[in-house]
Amino acid sequence: MTVKERYESAKEVYKAIGVDTDAALEALKKIPISMHCWQGDDVIGFDGAGALSGGIQATGNYPGRARNPEELMADIDKALSLIPGKHRINLHASYAVFEEGEWVDRDKLEPKHFAKWVEFAKERGIGIDFNPTLFSHEKAENATLSSEIPEIRSFWIDHVKACIRISEYFAKEQGTPCTMNIWIPDGFKDIPADRTSPRARLKDSLDQILSMDYDKTKVLVAVESKVFGIGVESCTVGSHEFYMNYASKNDILCLLDSGHYHPTEVVSDKISSMLLFFDQVALHVTRPVRWDSDHVVLFDDETKEIAKEIIRGGADRVLLALDFFDASINRLSAWVVGMRNMQKALLNALLLPNETLAQLQASRRFTEQMMLQEELKLYPIGDVWNYFCELNGVPAKEDWFKEILSYEKEVLLNRK
Repeated sequence: MTVKERYESAKEVYKAIGVDTDAALEALKKIPISMHCWQGDDVIGFDGAGALSGGIQATGNYPGRARNPEELMADIDKALSLIPGKHRINLHASYAVFEEGEWVDRDKLEPKHFAKWVEFAKERGIGIDFNPTLFSHEKAENATLSSEIPEIRSFWIDHVKACIRISEYFAKEQGTPCTMNIWIPDGFKDIPADRTSPRARLKDSLDQILSMDYDKTKVLVAVESKVFGIGVESCTVGSHEFYMNYASKNDILCLLDSGHYHPTEVVSDKISSMLLFFDQVALHVTRPVRWDSDHVVLFDDETKEIAKEIIRGGADRVLLALDFFDASINRLSAWVVGMRNMQKALLNALLLPNETLAQLQASRRFTEQMMLQEELKLYPIGDVWNYFCELNGVPAKEDWFKEILSYEKEVLLNRK
């Protein structure tokens, strides 16, 4: 049977339970995922940072890491060519592209330092999201926006303000809003004597940043919490409770990262609550193993549950991005596996008879609900996915990996 014939057969199977597979594929095509640039070079960037800090670690030394903007853009291009649909790219400020003699520190960054990224994105018809980089810098060794040293805090306030201006530049150039997400590594290794003062300083820093004049329809500012990090195990200044309340009070986005909570917490359970009180929520999907270790996203239970909540809550209300970095395997393969798995999870959610399942729950027919949820796990989603890949002109099943191996041999292994 051809891919199309298998799809037509699967279509009838889903039709019997009230699911329109054509509509599901059309909906999936319209859900962009923001692909993080930092997987391609192990979060090193191009502003001379050198070593990573802020509890960030990329483990492994697989050959082929992108060493400059041209190589990273080429790798992103190749990865996107193997991922169905139209997506976005997510940049950190440390990926500024400087001309000879043009380097400036992070507090002095300007839109011109990202012009090549805009040119890259425009040529491919993709949007850009952005992140201030408040780590891997000599002024981030102890604290950033919560620093007790006024000069340090002022430097990082100016950096985030510069990033808002750059985000607005992206949005104006591309005609699509730019999500700009703030994450800081500030915290304490051991039990602090004073949790209030650092958080008060963080609040004041954010207040100063948001007081600047910018177009809030073009720049969607988000704040990202974390339960702990390497070197700040006992207290993270930017906790979930702090940022959730700050975002609510100041009408900005609260970003949920699926690796930034206690190991027994799941982000899938948080999305519906957030959407009851926020018009939109931002989301970083990663895979924690024991802690926030940023493993490649798999087609696993939690990713499926996250996708269900996105679809049921309204995909247009969730600003979806991925965040992982693995240097132990081919970096392009990591991108493609993670992106395609997120799409598979979204497709799985779109192929569920969600109204029927909700009605069973509402009528407390839990036996039938469980039965149907379990039987649906073996429905022919693979045949629908393969057809989606064919429709979008990318290889289906594992066939895409041949192109990765060829690219590795011809390009990556030649990087010394």
